Amino acid sequence: MKPKKNPELEIGRNSSLYFAIGLNVMLLMSWQALEYKTYDKDLATIDILDVDEELEEDIPIVNLNTPPPPPPPPPVVVETITIVEDVEDVEETIIESSEANQNEAVEERIIDVSEVDVEEVEEDVEVSFAVIEDVPVFPGCEGLSKNETKDCFQQKVQEHVRKNFRYPQTALEMNIQGRVSVIFVIDSKGHTTNVRSRGPDRILEKEAERIIGLLPKMIPGKQRGKSVKVSYAVPIFFKLHEG
Repeated sequence: MKPKKNPELEIGRNSSLYFAIGLNVMLLMSWQALEYKTYDKDLATIDILDVDEELEEDIPIVNLNTPPPPPPPPPVVVETITIVEDVEDVEETIIESSEANQNEAVEERIIDVSEVDVEEVEEDVEVSFAVIEDVPVFPGCEGLSKNETKDCFQQKVQEHVRKNFRYPQTALEMNIQGRVSVIFVIDSKGHTTNVRSRGPDRILEKEAERIIGLLPKMIPGKQRGKSVKVSYAVPIFFKLHEG
């Protein structure tokens, strides 16, 4: 019986060489596979435009050499002449100048002083009580000298304030006190007017104005023998008793 293999052939003699060649081939293919580059392909839509007919625009024809229209005929003016007979005579109006010329003399008129009416205007003068010549006369101070009348006036005002003094209840409850300066005017008729006050609170100011408003009518003060307004100031003290 003959053997199947050829004894002269040794298959395993070059096996290491084949293995090395196959290994290199595999490494080369693997490297080529790793280094292979791919690119993304953009999807592009291709539209097809079918133009069946071409649109033709109508271009208007303009005649550049067209002559302008003829001007309108001029208006016809018909002259009508009317002959009017002079029936009435027209008198001319002569306007004479009212200005004097050099030939006319100017009449001089002398006005007498007695013909001029001079209207006296009474001056509304207000004089302070300290500099008035004749102070107002308070009722009960008549027939005294100037200095006595002045002292009597001040005394009567103080008595009037004490007699009519009334402490406001609201000021008592709110513990309001202080000095109120009151300025008033005795007019040329002897009446007390223009009462003004200044103090720590409006409640006290109103009470001080009420007291001064109750002053009686007086004989007005005089300056150079003429009745004038006289201004006067008086302090009023509102003080709470401690106890």
